[in-house]
Amino acid sequence: MAEKKGKMTVGEAGKKGGKTTLKKYGPSFYQDIGKKGGNKVKKLIEAGKRTQKKTARK
Repeated sequence: MAEKKGKMTVGEAGKKGGKTTLKKYGPSFYQDIGKKGGNKVKKLIEAGKRTQKKTARK
């Protein structure tokens, strides 16, 4: 295994940040942002479908 020199990988940094966020805001924070993200994706998909229908009619 490679010797560590005090630096962390991007993955380790992300995990550390996630744990800190969880301690600070709790699990409901992740539920809320997950719902917001899911709703945004849903709206984007619907908008894309409407755009496809408009361009298909031309």
